[in-house]
Amino acid sequence: MQDRERDTARTRRVVLDAAAKVVGTHGSGASVDAIARAAGVSKGGLLHHFRSRDQLLLALAEDLAEQFAAAVYAAVDPRDHAPGRLVRGYVNATFDDLLDESRVPEQAVLAATLSNVPGVAEVLRRDKQRWKEAFDADKLHPQRVLLITRAADGAAIAGLYEGGSDPGELEHARRLLLALSRHDGPLLDL
Repeated sequence: MQDRERDTARTRRVVLDAAAKVVGTHGSGASVDAIARAAGVSKGGLLHHFRSRDQLLLALAEDLAEQFAAAVYAAVDPRDHAPGRLVRGYVNATFDDLLDESRVPEQAVLAATLSNVPGVAEVLRRDKQRWKEAFDADKLHPQRVLLITRAADGAAIAGLYEGGSDPGELEHARRLLLALSRHDGPLLDL
């Protein structure tokens, strides 16, 4: 029984990884056949794990949200107990991904590509709420959280529109955002 569960989890992982690559290249119109081929499984095998193309793409959106959350929490310095530690993890996870030349800014591309898939808007809404609650518990002033996270998110997609990113500029932006996260209180009295 345990081997079957492991095989199921392994196959699902292979299919989700293949779907991320195929959808990242061909858009949300990518066929189940193309994803199955990329995963090295039959179309029937893929549909055994995901009943439909939309279910697969919805699972992909959920998986991307979970992968990013795991990367953020892994990027939190365990010695850091000051307000904003989670925001700093968010910044570091985002910029680590952007500075990894072997990766395309997958999260941003796929989120945009999948946004028209039924159910994905709800996944994104729940993910936004999760981050809001986590950042509220992080105790950094909401003005700082808003500015820092939106700037990190903007950096994640800027390279797509600018034809690439300058690693030196990205590191400078990271340092600026991290510095903003190390102070508490409002940025402006509004």
